[in-house]
Amino acid sequence: MSPSEGLLRLAVLNDIPKLQALIEASVNGLQASDYNAEQRAGALGTVFGVDRQLIRDGTYFVIEAGGALVACGGWSKRRTLFGSDHVEGKDDGFLDPAIDAARIRAFFVHPDWARRGLGSRLLEAGERAAREGGFTRLELGATLTGLALYERHGFREMERIEVALPNGAALAIVRMSKAL
Repeated sequence: MSPSEGLLRLAVLNDIPKLQALIEASVNGLQASDYNAEQRAGALGTVFGVDRQLIRDGTYFVIEAGGALVACGGWSKRRTLFGSDHVEGKDDGFLDPAIDAARIRAFFVHPDWARRGLGSRLLEAGERAAREGGFTRLELGATLTGLALYERHGFREMERIEVALPNGAALAIVRMSKAL
């Protein structure tokens, strides 16, 4: 692996301050063409943010380069489809691999590192781990910005939903699925 690709590793709780900065930079830098400033501001910290349960479960990855976190994303064996520690309706109940789809969760790339394949690396790592965990299907809640990545990796749209945000705005999310 060359230094330009970064080191892929599991996230740890000490990464949280760097993750928060990465998520904010990603949302404001890469999602501005799909969501307006009010939507992005309302989503940061709720829909877009750190979910510590993913880190505690050992299912959340980061890519680190030069001491900085440049991308993050993972998978989950829990019911929540998207959101941070503070998203309304969070359900940390376990999924049953025999009947439920694992969740692909919380993908963010720093704008300076966009379009370098980091999202694909994270997605492949999450898919592999979910498969090793006994899951045969995946679901995710995609941002409009992330649709192309997930479609390239075989995910198909199930439905579009509007998520109410604390500031009164709403955010379009696309529920997608894929068989492993």
